[in-house]
Amino acid sequence: MERLSAAEKHQMKAKPAQRVFGAPWLAVAAALLAVFSLHAVWPFGGPGLDRIMSRWLNSAVCDVPGVFVLARAIRVDRERAAWLLLGGGLLLWGLGNTYLLLVETSDPPPVPSPADGLWLAFYALSYVGFLLLMRSRIAEFRRSLWLDGVIGGTAVAAVVTAIVFGAVVGSVGGSRLSVATNLAYPLADMLLLALVVGALAAAGWRPGRSWAWIACGFAFFAVSDSIYLVQSAHGSYVTGRILDAGWPLAMLLIALAAAQPSPARIKTRYDGWLVLVVPAVFAVLSVGVLVYDHFHRVTPLALALAGATIFAVIARMALTFGENLAMIASSRHDAATDALTGLANRRTLLAELTLRLEAADERKPWCLLLFDLNGFKTYNDSFGHLAGDALLVRLGKKLAATAAGLGTAYRMGGDEFCALVAVDEHDSGAVTATLASALSEQGEGFEITASCGAVQLPAEAADPVEALRLADQRMYAHKRHVKGRSEERVAAGELARAVATHGHELSGGHEMAVLAAAVGRRLGLDGDDVRRLERAAAVHDVGKLAIPSSILEKPGPLDQAEWEFVWRHTVGGEKILSATPALEPVAEVVRSTHENYDGTGYPDHLARQEIPLAARIVFVCDAFEAMTSDRPHQPARSVEEALEELRRCSGTQFDPAVVEAFCAVVAERRHLRLVS
Repeated sequence: MERLSAAEKHQMKAKPAQRVFGAPWLAVAAALLAVFSLHAVWPFGGPGLDRIMSRWLNSAVCDVPGVFVLARAIRVDRERAAWLLLGGGLLLWGLGNTYLLLVETSDPPPVPSPADGLWLAFYALSYVGFLLLMRSRIAEFRRSLWLDGVIGGTAVAAVVTAIVFGAVVGSVGGSRLSVATNLAYPLADMLLLALVVGALAAAGWRPGRSWAWIACGFAFFAVSDSIYLVQSAHGSYVTGRILDAGWPLAMLLIALAAAQPSPARIKTRYDGWLVLVVPAVFAVLSVGVLVYDHFHRVTPLALALAGATIFAVIARMALTFGENLAMIASSRHDAATDALTGLANRRTLLAELTLRLEAADERKPWCLLLFDLNGFKTYNDSFGHLAGDALLVRLGKKLAATAAGLGTAYRMGGDEFCALVAVDEHDSGAVTATLASALSEQGEGFEITASCGAVQLPAEAADPVEALRLADQRMYAHKRHVKGRSEERVAAGELARAVATHGHELSGGHEMAVLAAAVGRRLGLDGDDVRRLERAAAVHDVGKLAIPSSILEKPGPLDQAEWEFVWRHTVGGEKILSATPALEPVAEVVRSTHENYDGTGYPDHLARQEIPLAARIVFVCDAFEAMTSDRPHQPARSVEEALEELRRCSGTQFDPAVVEAFCAVVAERRHLRLVS
């Protein structure tokens, strides 16, 4: 035999106590009600048994449900207030019935009597308890469902009022209190039925088993009482017949609902034909009351309720129309919008491109920019897809904010974005760079950039497909170029770290690369030329890795053999760098970083413009770095001394233009406190 888990034992302990306490009592009450109903249909046993059935048995069955529901409320915390009110109402009705059958002797009984007070109190408690139960069990109260509840409630109330209220009004008499008491019952039943219909509507007409038992119980009660009132008005009511089973049956149904475990809150789902059928059915009922009034006059209250139903149906139609318009607008928005980022999607872009090209004007050009993220797959693999989605959302917002005022940002899918902007031909490069920078992000362990393909419209494309094809082609060409630069940057970084950790005699690194780049920009270099210069400055001494430390760190002068080692380090550096395809452009620069301007340098004795400009810049930066650093064979010089030495050797060892630019950069950086 399997042992129960701790969770299963806890679940068994947590079962509602009323399932054990009340089930036998409900079964007994149901059996007694079945006997009573059988006797009501096929009388047996003679007058003595009739009296027992109509008085004692009926009274007993009416009292049990109220006691049971109260016991449930006391033993179970959830929905306690609602069930206390409902149980109290049922018990009051049962006590009123017991009082009338067993205590009141006059025939007919006086109106009002203590039984009337107990019965009418049942309605008040039931209304409040029923509303509390609705609030507890219905998760969402939608306007359309509430309006359907109003329609159903007023329509049912109109029918009940037309049938029952009119009959009761025509038969009542006596004192004002007696008339008020008699008229209170049809009004109370009408309100009870309206409340039940409204609750079913609020639950989306899918109430669940427990809620259905409650609704059926109150509906049976109101219908039974209404039939009783009509029969009493016409003098046809007979005690002990099948109608008398209606009240205890209704109470047993409510008690059966209380015996069920408290369900989860109802999440209404209301769609399909119910949206049309439900209001239409109740509208037909109301129209039927209005038509019936032409042949047999009904009470003004019934007419007012029927009219209110028609107006509510019209309001429901207006609400449904508004909801449909909202759904259409929402579906159009969803069809035109990327679900993740909220940007316009590919479909919207194609439509916008078509409009722009149809209204093409060479004087007012547009630029189509297609972006693809670099490094996004690595980011996804490292941090997970949820983080990747969050990154796409952030970048999409940045792109939209940057493009605002110029045009529209789009997400094409995956890690591809797009922008369609109005831009002058001369400003397209700056706009492209700005938008691309919006799609970049850098952090611990990652770097995201964007490759871009730009197409001028209408100059370079006449239709949307051609524009996207051309932008895609250019974007992937840029991506390949960026990938090559990335590989170059990674390889150069590895070599730069090797140079930086080898010893003081190997100059280079980040600071020298920054200084060289500043000099290069001052001399007119930009873009790839500056990046190549930075790489060369960082790794130009990589060839010295092959020189023994005893030579590099020798405190005295070098002999001829040792100088031979040193002179070959630029050629060695070229060979090391050429082994990496991404660094081949840098290798040529490194080879010439010790060529003197007058042709007396090494290894190729190049002079003046024969020496690559990047090599001439690195040579000056290297000499400055060597002079201002402590070395085994010489102490560091001051910045002024180093600059004076550069000027002294200008025209022989160094390019005069480079020296002049270098001195200007150093002066500027010293002003900004970047150089000590």
